[in-house]
Amino acid sequence: QVQLVESGGGLVQPGGSLRLSCAASGSILSIYDMGWYRQAPGKQRELVAAITSGGSTSYADSVKDRFTISRDNAKITVYLQMNSLKPEDTAVYYCNADLLVGGIEIPNDYWGQGTQVTVSS
Repeated sequence: QVQLVESGGGLVQPGGSLRLSCAASGSILSIYDMGWYRQAPGKQRELVAAITSGGSTSYADSVKDRFTISRDNAKITVYLQMNSLKPEDTAVYYCNADLLVGGIEIPNDYWGQGTQVTVSS
C-alpha cells in the first residue's frame, strides 16, 4: 500500500514563509511527476506547482517567484517552499505523485491527505 504524508502546514502571518514536505512510502518502483495542489473553501482544487522526474518545474501564475518546488528522489519526497505568503494562499494543500507501484503494470496518481495553510494576521 502506498502512502503520501504531508507535513509543514500551519498558521503564518502575511509575508511569512512555510515549507511543506510530502513523503511517499510503500512498494514504489518508479517516481514520475510530482506536484502540489490546493483547495480553498468554496473553490475548485488547483495546481500550484509541478516537477517532472527530470527536475523541470512549472508554477501557477499566482505563486510564481514566491513558491519553489523541489524533490529528493532518494527519499521519495517533494517539497514546496512558500515565501511572501498572502491571505489568498490560505487553503488545504495536497501533494500528488505519479508512481509505478509493485503489482500494478502502469503508473497511477496518488494523493496525500492534505495539510492546512492559513495566512492571517
